[in-house]
Amino acid sequence: MNASSTPAFPVSPSLDAPVPIPVREVLPWAVFIGLMLLLALYFVGAEQGATSIFSGMYVHEFVHDGRHLLGFPCH
Repeated sequence: MNASSTPAFPVSPSLDAPVPIPVREVLPWAVFIGLMLLLALYFVGAEQGATSIFSGMYVHEFVHDGRHLLGFPCH
């Protein structure tokens, strides 16, 4: 075996550079998730009283504990 052909130190595998993700691919998902979060915030925080979309207390009772967890008063 030739001494000049073996490296004196271990060779690590090359690391690939991270692949950039285009904003055009992320933007529709970001808008969709943002709208879903706003919808969830509406149902947890404002679905009662004058701004109520659904009549009755079903939505209020469904998100009641979430309201208290997030600090929204309801009593």
